[in-house]
Amino acid sequence: MSDLQVAVYVAPPIPLPGSQGDSWSPISCTLIYSSHDAILVDTPLTIKQSEELIEWIEKIAPNRKLSYIYITHGHGDHFFGVPVILKRFPNAVPVATRKVLEHMKQQVEKNIFKNMWELRFPGQIYQPQLSPLASILPESGKFRLENRWVFEAIECGHSDTYDSTVLWVPDLKLAVCGDVVYGKVHQYLFEANNEEKRKAWIQAIEKVEALGPLYVVPGHKQSGELDGIWHLSATKKYILDFEDIIKSNPKDSREVFRKMMELYGDRFNPSALKLSCKGAIVAKESHI
Repeated sequence: MSDLQVAVYVAPPIPLPGSQGDSWSPISCTLIYSSHDAILVDTPLTIKQSEELIEWIEKIAPNRKLSYIYITHGHGDHFFGVPVILKRFPNAVPVATRKVLEHMKQQVEKNIFKNMWELRFPGQIYQPQLSPLASILPESGKFRLENRWVFEAIECGHSDTYDSTVLWVPDLKLAVCGDVVYGKVHQYLFEANNEEKRKAWIQAIEKVEALGPLYVVPGHKQSGELDGIWHLSATKKYILDFEDIIKSNPKDSREVFRKMMELYGDRFNPSALKLSCKGAIVAKESHI
């Protein structure tokens, strides 16, 4: 029997300045820990969220050595908290696949950080330095905790962004999925803006299914949701329903939004859905 344990922290949504009730979706951060060591998977976005995550880590797994911070994909809202975490746990090593690291570098490039992230959250984000952002994992994607438990980065291709990964923990049959899988939060399909990319996302989910997980942690979910395998089929169905609506030749993005809300009105953060609808219609009209 493994004496590894798992706990999931959900950083609360953040209001978007200047918007009328829009917010950034809640972000899942997973702590996998033994009696001595721990691995954190993904961080929140802001300084405040990351400080609250540290308080939670010290409460849920006190006196552990944080050995690694694994980053599932290159979106800034999953790694901008790393410098804050390292202030408290300076010996932790951020790790990512080579492709994820390249995406991370793009996110912290001065103009992108300023015009995308700092514009939305002025003064709330600790800007990482370009180097070093993370150590590159070996080509196998495998690394160990206490030279005992194996963790494996599973490259999944395109999900809500390119070069996404999942962290697979065989001893627990646990898949920590980043944005390959969502909970009851509207999925971000703005980058998966055509049929090919949406098919790729479904294939990414099926790659996780093939692992045979018992536990599945979505990258964005509502607080209190259990981390079960049903998130796989629910994420896939959302994409398929979106695809069906796009193929029905809607007159504009508002019609896509309305039809998706009829199906998924109970999901959090419709502002993410609005972006998805606009992106898909623009791509369809431009034949991207």
